Amino acid sequence: MTTPFTRRRFLQSGLTVVSTVSTMPGFLNRSALAISDPDDLPLTRQKPGVPDDRILLVVQLSGGNDGLNTVVPFGLDGYYRARPAIGVREKDTLALDADQGLGLHRELAPLKEMIDDGLASVIQGVGYPNPNRSHFASMDIWHTCHVRGGKGLGWLGAALDQKQDDHSAPMIAIGREAPLAGQGRTVRAVSFEDANLFRWSGAELHDKLGKEYDRINRAGVLPEARGHAQAAFVMRTALDAQVSSDRIRGAIGRGTVTSFPGGQLANQLRMVASMIRAGLPTRVYYVGLGGFDTHAGQPGRHGRLLREFATAMRAFYREMKAMGQAERVLGMAFSEFGRRVAQNASQGTDHGTAGPMFMFGPMIRPGVIGKHPSLSELDSGDLVHAIDFRSVYAAVLGDWMKVDGRPIFGRPLAAAPVLDARVRG
Repeated sequence: MTTPFTRRRFLQSGLTVVSTVSTMPGFLNRSALAISDPDDLPLTRQKPGVPDDRILLVVQLSGGNDGLNTVVPFGLDGYYRARPAIGVREKDTLALDADQGLGLHRELAPLKEMIDDGLASVIQGVGYPNPNRSHFASMDIWHTCHVRGGKGLGWLGAALDQKQDDHSAPMIAIGREAPLAGQGRTVRAVSFEDANLFRWSGAELHDKLGKEYDRINRAGVLPEARGHAQAAFVMRTALDAQVSSDRIRGAIGRGTVTSFPGGQLANQLRMVASMIRAGLPTRVYYVGLGGFDTHAGQPGRHGRLLREFATAMRAFYREMKAMGQAERVLGMAFSEFGRRVAQNASQGTDHGTAGPMFMFGPMIRPGVIGKHPSLSELDSGDLVHAIDFRSVYAAVLGDWMKVDGRPIFGRPLAAAPVLDARVRG
């Protein structure tokens, strides 16, 4: 190294590690800790007055979930005229709100069970001004809260920046790559698909690499790095990343108390539940389910996705209850946009605008929040949003995580009433 390299610059540099996983940002997530005992290497560090015992679980439904066939407005004029072939009949729905004429898609029976138990809510008509119908652009907007271009830091990364220091890795994402939402100035999300691959694999390449790595690990730093602060810092950070991966893999290896169904989302949530059970003090977990871009042949495919989503969420909160952890974990599910009101010629739907969000946990206001968007007062054939998604974020940040959202939103923003009054207080 020929130029000074501070801890903060190291974290901001974008340095990446090539590993057997597609994303292995351990170097980015943790700065060097001059600690030799692995048990003293938490993934977050508690600070006075910060509710670090609270956890946020974010579920990303990628592709643009069709809100109209998820929360079915069978009582609204125009629904079946707009969707003669794919509209969900009232007899195929689960009663949700008789006054508004709403029902849940029948494949969401586990979600309806959670609503009845006070553990889930549906927030209607969520979107943002001047909506963008591009998957990538709209998802960036949801991730950054910048509705004009979706540029900037991620909302979760920026929030965690406020409460963390260079010695933290407070967010874990299960997937191919870390989401933009977790990109802060110093905070980065640890991301992996398979915990067994979230590790250093040099020994598999050559025996000598394994022996040298063991030597470095025992010494704590390369002998030739002693006396060279920058080189020692980089080496210590590398070893620290290895310890983090060991702890995560060990946590997931412990398993869960209850059983989980099969499927992509359920497998991700099973890993999250295992890490919570093992006591990792990570504040944010991020998971996702794709396939919601239903341009053709929507009915069967969409129903299968909804069933996978609902059964996975119910299994996760059953696990949290069995562990006595449900009160700690707030869940939130979103999609980058809804679908157009009218079906297309391929018995599917095209990119639209507003749609429902979902909240989970005993700390939420259960049931239906907000009024369903009008089907007669449309914007170029699309629903007009009634609730800005940033107001839901404001509730999550301010009421749950106790983080100031003003730097993230660029202004004070009233929180949507999605959490119980006891939490908001």
